Parts: sequence; structure tokens; C-alpha cells
Amino acid sequence: MTEPSFPQRMRQLRRDRGLSLRDLAKLTFHGKTYLHELENGIKPPTTQAAQRVDDALNAGGELVALAALRPTIPRRDFVAAAGLAAALPHTLLAHGRHVGAATPGRLAERTARLRRLDNYLGGADTHRTYAAEVESTTRLVQDGSYTEATGRHLLAVLAEQAQLAGWAAFDAGNHGEAERLYRVSLAAAGDCDDQALTGNGLAFLAYQQLALGQLATATAAASCDAAGTSVTPGVRALLHLRAAWAYAVAGDASAADRHLGAGTTCLAEHDDRPEPDWVYWVDRTEGEIMTGRCWTVLRRPVRAIPVLEAALAGFDDTHARDKALYLSWLADAYLDANEVEQSCATAAAAVRLAGGVGSVRPGQRVDALLTRMEPHRQMVCVAELRALVGEAVTRRRLSE
Repeated sequence: MTEPSFPQRMRQLRRDRGLSLRDLAKLTFHGKTYLHELENGIKPPTTQAAQRVDDALNAGGELVALAALRPTIPRRDFVAAAGLAAALPHTLLAHGRHVGAATPGRLAERTARLRRLDNYLGGADTHRTYAAEVESTTRLVQDGSYTEATGRHLLAVLAEQAQLAGWAAFDAGNHGEAERLYRVSLAAAGDCDDQALTGNGLAFLAYQQLALGQLATATAAASCDAAGTSVTPGVRALLHLRAAWAYAVAGDASAADRHLGAGTTCLAEHDDRPEPDWVYWVDRTEGEIMTGRCWTVLRRPVRAIPVLEAALAGFDDTHARDKALYLSWLADAYLDANEVEQSCATAAAAVRLAGGVGSVRPGQRVDALLTRMEPHRQMVCVAELRALVGEAVTRRRLSE
């Protein structure tokens, strides 16, 4: 079992003691906002703060010990890992025209390994690697000699790779390239008659439409219809959760809730069939986060906040891009609840986490949040958040 982090254990102990953050502030002589930042991993605890919280919660030194631990995996180590992955020899593509039956499986395994980099890196760091895989497999499909069954498997791998590369382009803000790759994926998935990949390709296109300010409900509904009911539960869960998001953005609370319910039901289903690797990350936490996001965009903070807080409590900081994005939705929900200080503190955590990540999306989310905070621009916390965002932009420009 993984050892809990300082924020996780602090929250658990506080709740076990029946204390609110306000109660804990009185016991520790620290501000409520600062304690909120400690409990959400926004700020690391100082030795003095850890000791005071430990004493107030009767933790017997446990919190002090946890506070001494620090993450030891810098993001640039994963950039190096991406370079190593890209340097792997393309031996599978260099043995003449004949493609053996085992080749698609070996390519799929390679794609699965490369997919894991998306947990730690943004699309600006991964797109080139992923796009190179698409080009290599496309050449193999076009120039190779293989059986009909092997050809179908190759096309399925190509569809997966094009979706992955399209996602990276989307994450880097290159929407034209993302759409092109999604279309490549849909063509390949259609040619090999893979319903699950066809549905996922349409779901990606729906995300693309939302990013461009377009209505995406029809495409999202088509993604569920294309996959049908015979695909694995994980695939159905993913497509329903993404459809819920499209309907939530459109303001259709009833349809969003219906798809959230369907997705949650699918997550609880058991099936003897193996799930495709591209849904490995779809789990209960992902369902909770999407639920919180939907209720946030529908301006239902009372529903959104507890769900997002619970889901983010155990979310690892090494998944910096995703955690920053999810924190930005929590910050939005706090703002809707008129908790401006907590909104600013949560958004500041998102800014710090996203520093150096090769994704445009966290910055876009925080910029949108700052626009919503304009009526509160005279508050100190809002001014501090603007300054923090400005510093982050300057550092990014200097590093380019």
C-alpha cells in the first residue's frame, strides 16, 4: 500500500477529530487559507507548521515525518524518458515488405509504453514522438505485404497511434494538426471495422469542437452510438463521461446527468474481456473528476466542490498537467460559491504545478478564471494570483 502524503493524512486526521479548518486555525495560529493550501498540497509545510498541525491533531510525529518527504522525480527526467523512447530502433519496420502476424501486437505494446508518457508530459513534449509512430506505421500499411487479418490489426494500431498523436497536438494548441490526425484515425478505424476506436475518434473530435467554441453534443452522441453496447465497459464508460462533458458545456444538465450515470454504471461493471490499453486510466477517480467538472460548468458548486475535493485528495503531483487542470475547475467552483480566497489559492496551485509543462490548456483555464474574477480585482488574493500568472508567463517565454 502506498504511504499517504502529508496533505492526505492531515485532512484525514482533521476530519477524524471532527475539526473544521477554522477550528484548526485557532489551534495552530495559522490562517485558514494557509491550512487549506497545506491540505490540498498547494504549499509544502514548513517544519514549524508541520509541528503545530501535528500537535493540534495529536498525530504523534507522523505529520512531521511526512512533511520531511519530498517528491524526487523532476519533470525533466520524464522528458529524457521520452527521448529514450523515441530513440528505440525501428527494427520492426526494417525487415523487408513482409509483415508477420506478431508485428501488430509488438507495435501495440510499444504504443502502450509511449502512451504512459502522457501522464507526465504535455503535448508539446510528446507530439513529435507520437507523430513519428503514425508516419512509420502508415508506411508499413502502405508498403508492407501481409494477410488480411494482420492488415486489420495494423490499421487498429494506426488508429490508436493517430488518436494519441492527435491528442498531443490538441494539448499543445495545434488544433489543425489534431483534427487531421483524428480524421486519419477515423479512416483507419473504419477500414478495420473497430467500433470502439471509431467511437473514441468521434469523442476526440467532440473535444476538439468544444475547444474551438463549437457545439459538440451531436458528435459526442454519435461517439456512443458508433461504439454501441457490445464494446467493453471501460470504453463505454469513457465515451459516456465525455458525452456528459459535451452536454454540460452546452448547458443541458439533464443529458449530462444521464451520461454521467451511464458512465458510472459502466465503471462498476465486470467483464471477462480485456480492456484496450487506451482506456487504462479510466477509473472511479476519473469518473468523479468528470462529474465535478460537469457540475462546475453547469454552475452547481454545492455538487461540484465535494466531489472534486475528494478526487483530488489522492491525485499525484507528478501528473502535473492533469492535476493543474482539475484544480482549475475546483477553483471555478469555489468562485461560484463566493469563496474567492480559496479560488485564488487553488488556482495558484494549478499555476505552480503547470510551470514548465508543455501544454497550453492549464494556462488557458487560469486566464479564463482571472477574467471571471474581474469583479473582485481589488482583493489582495486576486492581485497576487495575477502577479503569479505574470511571472509564470515570463519564465515560459525566457525558456523558449
